[in-house]
This record gives sequence, structure tokens and C-alpha cells, in this order.
Amino acid sequence: MNELDFSGKTVLVVGGSSGIGNGIARAFKARDATVYVWGTRPSAADYADSPDSHLEGLHYAQVDVSDAANIENCALPFDRLDVLVQAQGTVLYDLQEFKTAGFKKVLDVNLTSLMACADKCFDALKAAKGSMIIVSSAAAFHSTRGNPAYNASKTGAFGLTRTLGEAWARDGIRVNGIAPGLVDTKLTRITTANPKRLEGALRNIPLGRLGTPEDMAGVALFLASPLSSYMLGQTLLVDGGMLLA
Repeated sequence: MNELDFSGKTVLVVGGSSGIGNGIARAFKARDATVYVWGTRPSAADYADSPDSHLEGLHYAQVDVSDAANIENCALPFDRLDVLVQAQGTVLYDLQEFKTAGFKKVLDVNLTSLMACADKCFDALKAAKGSMIIVSSAAAFHSTRGNPAYNASKTGAFGLTRTLGEAWARDGIRVNGIAPGLVDTKLTRITTANPKRLEGALRNIPLGRLGTPEDMAGVALFLASPLSSYMLGQTLLVDGGMLLA
């Protein structure tokens, strides 16, 4: 038996159009799952200019999760859902998150939408005795200078993972999470594209390199598989040892 064979399984990756979410979506597709992806652009073709987006073989739909009404009003193309991965996320720089409008904008995407998507997919997850994986951040374990909304939202996602894990276990749904460290995506380019900032960041990572979407995908496969069948409400820190320093 191959515990990482997802043939016949249905997977939805929210935020799967690029970055960590796209890496996770492609990993499930490579293991023969039917994979649906939600993103913000009108069609998959609109990501042709994005080096972080590889949508071939994935079923793409535009669902802008920054507004919970969009989630509530969308039609799910499945009745059973084996895996829901919530990898949506945004961040604002230049002190925008210290203002109420910016703070709310980040929380709407990074936290409120997690509950809205979970609620939308609850019946389908229950029907399949499925698994939900919430992607938070290592930021849930330390302060993040200049980004109070990002930090608050990721800390909230960490708590939500525990709470939904306990609440939904008796419905047959396992909820766990991933807290990535510094992963090379468009959200982190402010650091990774600046040689001085990158050098300083790498000094604090014992493994000596940035994380990749593929690193996170391996953990997602594990959390969705029978290999983690007795894990519940846990968020795995996947940061190359950054927080050990």
C-alpha cells in the first residue's frame, strides 16, 4: 500500500494559483488526485506571466476570498472533498498594516476567509471523512516588525487550527496545519530579492537555504495521508531551523 497515493481523491487548494499553494496543488496532482484551485484572476491563462504559477492539469476557478460573500456564493463542483488546503495569504508593507483599512484587508484574506472556506466545505469534508490543512506561518511564533496584521492573522490561523481540529474530529474531519519559515515566493521578494536582507536572513537559518513550495508540499502530503492519521490540531513548523537560533 502506498500511503501517498491520492488517486481517486479530490483536493481543493485555496490560494493554489501561485507560491506555496501552487507547489502543494502540483504535488497532489503528481500523485493522481483531482485537484481544484482557487485564485483571484479571471482564468488560468491570466497567470501566464507569473513564474510562480503552474496550473496545467489543475481545475482553476476565480474565487476572491477577500470577500466572504464570494465564498458563500460559489458553487462547489464536488459533493465529497478528501483534502482542503487553505494556502491563501497577503501582506502589506510601508506601515499600511498599522492603519485600520490595511489591517482589516490582511485579516479578511489571512484569517476570516479560513473560517469561511472551512464552513463552505464542511459538508463535503464530512462526507469524505477528509482532512483540512491550514497554512499559517512561522510568524505565529515571533513578532514581525512592520506587519502587525500579518502577525495577528497567522497567530489566529494557528489557534483556529487547534480549535477546528477539536471541534470537527467527531465528524471525521482531521484539521492540522503548516507554519512555513522563509519561503521564496512573491510575498517574500522584499527580502529574497535584496542581497543584504537575504544574506542576513540566511544567517539565521541553520539549514542555510530558503524554503521552497516543494518543501511545504511534502508536509502537506504527509498531513493529508494515513501516515498522520492520529495527528489532530497540530501545526508543524517547517522553517529550516530558523526558530532554533
